[in-house]
Amino acid sequence: MSEKFEAFVDHPFYDEMITPKGNARAYARKLYHFIDKLDSSELDDRQKGAELAIKQMGITFRVYSKEEGAVDRAWPFDIIPRIIPRKEWITVEQGLKQRVTALNLFIDDLYHDQKIIKDNVFPQSVLDKSVNFREQCVGVNPPQGIWAHICGSDLVRHSDGKIYVLEDNLRVPSGVSYMLENRLVTKRVFPELFETYSPLPIDDYPAELFDTLASLSPRSGVNPEIVVLTPGIYNSAYFEHAYLAQQMGCELVEGPDLVVQEDDCVYMRNIDGLSRVDVIYRRIDDLFIDPEVFDKNSLLGVPGLIRAWKAGNVALANAPGAGVADDKVVYSYMPEIIKYYMGEDAILPNVPTWRCMDEDSLQYVLEHLEELVVKPANESGGYGMLVGPASTKAERTEFAKLIQADPRNYIAQPTLGISTVPTVVHGKVEPRHVDLRPFILSGKKIEVTTGGLTRVALRKGSLVVNSSQGGGSKDTWIVEE
Repeated sequence: MSEKFEAFVDHPFYDEMITPKGNARAYARKLYHFIDKLDSSELDDRQKGAELAIKQMGITFRVYSKEEGAVDRAWPFDIIPRIIPRKEWITVEQGLKQRVTALNLFIDDLYHDQKIIKDNVFPQSVLDKSVNFREQCVGVNPPQGIWAHICGSDLVRHSDGKIYVLEDNLRVPSGVSYMLENRLVTKRVFPELFETYSPLPIDDYPAELFDTLASLSPRSGVNPEIVVLTPGIYNSAYFEHAYLAQQMGCELVEGPDLVVQEDDCVYMRNIDGLSRVDVIYRRIDDLFIDPEVFDKNSLLGVPGLIRAWKAGNVALANAPGAGVADDKVVYSYMPEIIKYYMGEDAILPNVPTWRCMDEDSLQYVLEHLEELVVKPANESGGYGMLVGPASTKAERTEFAKLIQADPRNYIAQPTLGISTVPTVVHGKVEPRHVDLRPFILSGKKIEVTTGGLTRVALRKGSLVVNSSQGGGSKDTWIVEE
């Protein structure tokens, strides 16, 4: 065992690279020995080199605070890649494809016959209180019956070594641009590693995204006009919007750049006049995309856009209303949803979940708040949740009131022993907790990124991986053993 990895000896959590005895796992031996040969000053220099590269490449994310307002910050990145063996990844990929297929069947059913409710598999009461079910979308038939064309499912590895699905993101999932940029930065910092490892490539994602979007075009035999619709430069994910548009060779547009004409088609304003748009990859929430249908005060959307979509003259990805399945209570029913629509057991398990709307579960959760993680059904970014073991008595008392006031809006899960990965901390190598967000594209075929965005909790002992709350990221390698 190397002294460099002594922090991993008898480590209480499952580390994905190093065993409890401080030795490398079989698939990570080359990386282990490579890192071991670097002294603290060289590790620190390479980390600083990565941070400089990120600034030079303009990789940023936006955060908001009362004191500073909107601030662009350099993307936080750790140089030691996370390695996952390909044999394991094959199963993960199969599970994600199964999951997104069932999700799309479920969403389509909810906006049509609602058979899953009639067959008493999914409760009507859950749908009735869904904040993301859109009555305006009932009866709509999107191309290929697909509502969630881009899905980001968050995965975690527990102390038992198994991978679990933590949640599904179906509204406007973000982060894929950082996955791509992480690989480029790693190649700059550790070019030697790519001589001994051949991680599966990820740089074909923009082409796959373009092909997925193009397959939705309502006009056959015509090169489709695809645009990325952004809320604008002040959005926290604007870097990604601009990046993906540039990588796909598409126009990046804001609401005022588009107009719906009397023929119920969408057109883009340009210096030559108007050109018809076939597919819109929209990065704007449902409620702001069309002031004729949703928020009448929205200046971000396009009046008449839903009308054009319903007429089949433009495709929207993701489809409005897809967020009905982006609900942590719906998440808790995924094993039943997969079984109902596909006749199969879920390949990837859910994290055990208590639904607070169930009386027995509610009582259990209220009695064990100190041990559990409690989440609201539709928040994201790690906001609005209670991490029981890290909470105060006052916070638990306040949270109990919130749960009792609206039990449907909360689920609870055990505090997981989420896996760790070696991370550079001031020239030393220490374990830090991680999750993983692979991206799944659904069009004429389903594609899963080979890996995904690994997010890392940079603060010691923290389980919060979100960049807005002190988290960072790593390159993710799928490798042959």
